[in-house]
Amino acid sequence: MNPDVDFYFNKSKKWRDELEQLRMIILDCGLNEELKWGVPCYTYDSNNVVLIHTFKKYCAILFHKGVLLKDPEEILVQQTKNVQSARQMRFTNVREIIELEPSIKSYIREAIEVEKAGLKVEFKKTKEYEVPEEFREAMDDDPGLKRAFKSLSPGRQRGYLLHFSSAKQSRTRKSRVEKCIDDILNGKGLND
Repeated sequence: MNPDVDFYFNKSKKWRDELEQLRMIILDCGLNEELKWGVPCYTYDSNNVVLIHTFKKYCAILFHKGVLLKDPEEILVQQTKNVQSARQMRFTNVREIIELEPSIKSYIREAIEVEKAGLKVEFKKTKEYEVPEEFREAMDDDPGLKRAFKSLSPGRQRGYLLHFSSAKQSRTRKSRVEKCIDDILNGKGLND
């Protein structure tokens, strides 16, 4: 146990028992406990393997390279369609965690083997992302916007494309594009 991480477990009211149970299971697998992104993260040889986090309706462990796990029990969840690598295992009570402990440990051991083998996730290339029509039209109308967008890093480009395309209505996509034009022209990313 890493004392720097204790505060996370102590502050939790709703999921305290579940988090403590998950912590014990993960530590029993021989991983190092660290604090990353404000949550407990467990590493093998300095590589992120799994982390613990909470939501309103469930708590979860997240496997950083979960897409590479076999998932024979089909219990891993892809948070959203845009998440390429990570997969969650979700829980709503302590009893469920205790019953699944052998499976949880099995998945963790497999995730450790993925790290030992040095396996990498093949991520989708930026050019493979769909460019929403509203943004394509804005770039067609303003060649400077198109040049500015192409000069952004691939990560910044993906951030904008995901932001624009996640809106369900055309009107919302167009509004998002209009709000971001100045930042794109200034070479900034979505959250810069």
